[in-house]
Amino acid sequence: MTSKYERIKSDCRARNVVWEDADFPAVQSSVFYYQTPPFTFQWRRITEIADSQNACFVNETENFDVIPGKMGDRWLVSCLGVLHSLRNLFYRVVPADQSLDKANGIFRFRLWWCGEWVEVLVDDRLPTINGRLAFLQPQSSNCYWASLLEKAIAKLHGSYEALKYGTRSDGLSDLLGGVVECIPMKANSTNDMVRPQQLKAHLDTTSIVTCIATTNSSSTIATTHKNASERLVNGIALNVNYRLCSLDKVETLLGDAVQLVRLKDPLACNAFANNNDYQGDWSAMSTTWERVSIQERDRLFGQLDVGEFWMSFLDFSQTFSSLEVIYLDADTAKDELTLQDRPKRWQMKMFQGQWKRGVTAGGCRNHESFHINPQLLLTIQEKQEIVVALNQHTAVEPKVIGFTMYKLLGVFGSKTVTKISDCLPKEFFKTQVSFLNSDYGNTRHVTCRCQLEVGQYLLMPTTYDPGEESSFTVRILSTASLRLSLLETQTLMLLDPFPELKNEVDAIKIKNVCQYEPVFMQLADENKTINCFELHELLEACLPNDYIKGCANIDICRQVIALQDKAGTGRINFLQFKTFLVNLKSWQGVFKMYTKEKAGILRAERLRDALYDVGFQLSTDIMNCLMQRYIRKDGTLRLSDFASAVLHLTAAFDYFQRKDHNQDNVIEIEMSDWIKCVLRC
Repeated sequence: MTSKYERIKSDCRARNVVWEDADFPAVQSSVFYYQTPPFTFQWRRITEIADSQNACFVNETENFDVIPGKMGDRWLVSCLGVLHSLRNLFYRVVPADQSLDKANGIFRFRLWWCGEWVEVLVDDRLPTINGRLAFLQPQSSNCYWASLLEKAIAKLHGSYEALKYGTRSDGLSDLLGGVVECIPMKANSTNDMVRPQQLKAHLDTTSIVTCIATTNSSSTIATTHKNASERLVNGIALNVNYRLCSLDKVETLLGDAVQLVRLKDPLACNAFANNNDYQGDWSAMSTTWERVSIQERDRLFGQLDVGEFWMSFLDFSQTFSSLEVIYLDADTAKDELTLQDRPKRWQMKMFQGQWKRGVTAGGCRNHESFHINPQLLLTIQEKQEIVVALNQHTAVEPKVIGFTMYKLLGVFGSKTVTKISDCLPKEFFKTQVSFLNSDYGNTRHVTCRCQLEVGQYLLMPTTYDPGEESSFTVRILSTASLRLSLLETQTLMLLDPFPELKNEVDAIKIKNVCQYEPVFMQLADENKTINCFELHELLEACLPNDYIKGCANIDICRQVIALQDKAGTGRINFLQFKTFLVNLKSWQGVFKMYTKEKAGILRAERLRDALYDVGFQLSTDIMNCLMQRYIRKDGTLRLSDFASAVLHLTAAFDYFQRKDHNQDNVIEIEMSDWIKCVLRC
């Protein structure tokens, strides 16, 4: 089966035209969506900008020389530098079988987006200002893959403007398909500072380790180059992802051992530095090398590749403020040659879900609706370190997200936990202390690394506030086996929500309803029964003038008749009317318990608990159907909505139970009966 890319390219060749991308047109809103730029962009194809003789898409012999241009983002340049240094992963994102002269204006890229690799197609029309590219561009190589890849990323985000709010960790995740964790080089406690052993442990796995310098006590120097990054006095560029390649120890002529780290500058074009590169101790031209033997110097210099240099671990820990570690699962890392000799490989388990208002968007554990969030059961079979990453599928106006983990071993009063398949109830979270809480932030992803003992754990991905809707992906990386499964609530009717009246129990309630018998008889026919229209009129007369009055509507009246009329006459008697009114008062009592902020208004995330108190335990799918039917624009329900939902569910359970002859939760039904059932419910 031919791909969309191949079909478009074939069609353009047949018609001898160059492609124009209708999904990301060459208009102002594709550049700036919210803001109004101070100038107008001109969209030009690469052939109109570049020297046609020298311009190319990718040239393997050229080093990385991408600059941000007038309006490009430096964080993206840094991420592209890391990608470019990983040649095999680079060609996964930037397919090599493309060229400017044979493209017919269409180019394709692969990016990790919303939990999967997606192919993004763009044309080669790029925004310019005064004839020059406005965003990322080559400095001297005439290779335009970066400009086109930037356009593909902008297309996914909706506009070039959206990239202004991007981060390095977002870019590294999108380009490499990995889980990114930011680790401070030095925490508040001295004991928490990053040590060489930790770096070695990262380099033993299929991880890419990068380090970033930000403004600190070291003074910075202004640069005279228009597109160059600001640098520290030792030449290290600020806010650039230097890649950690290896660690080594060198013995000086005096017998001292010095811990060294080998770093790669993603923005460097030469193996040995010009005066914009690292100039500290153990740099290429440093006199520090005079302290070691020629053999040691040759051994260490022989390990250096383009843009690489040595630095002492002491200087490393004082220069860089944080690490950004990209954890790659075994499948993603398998093609990268520089990772093939790693002794440990990350294995990935993934779950994709949604936070839906009133269904699975319960907010963080500060809220009483926390328990309705998706519940993931994590089973650890041997002690290990894992990485948990939560990604939300949005780039514009992200929600505040995070996750909480509970340890389940022994929580039910025994040394072991029986097999769990149903969601844990609300009461569990009132009594249990969480095992792990991530930070919450309005970022695209939240990551946490932790050590877990053998046992079972409950993972709860959440938004901070209830009712916030978004799709999300949870990825768990481990070096040993584990199991990840979604807990689901089984649909059951635990109590009869529409019980028949019992004189000795409901005497007072029945007495209160009997006062309406004269009005009922005035409306009734000769058989002392009423239809839905007469019931509507009766409820209008009987119900008090508060929020219960909303239940006096024709739709609810039709439901009441359909539920109680077994003969198909479309009418009910006074006993059936009393039964409905008594049960309605009971439902109102439950409804009132959950309307704390304002009388008569139920927040959507409390519907599940209210229905549970009435007698229904419902799965996520059924709750989703109820929400789609009853939720109002402001995310709330009224008593009439609640009563209608109870009537719908009661009718559905009643019909199913009458057909479930074998009591095995399976029924056989003819089409005509099925249609009647749907219409009556």
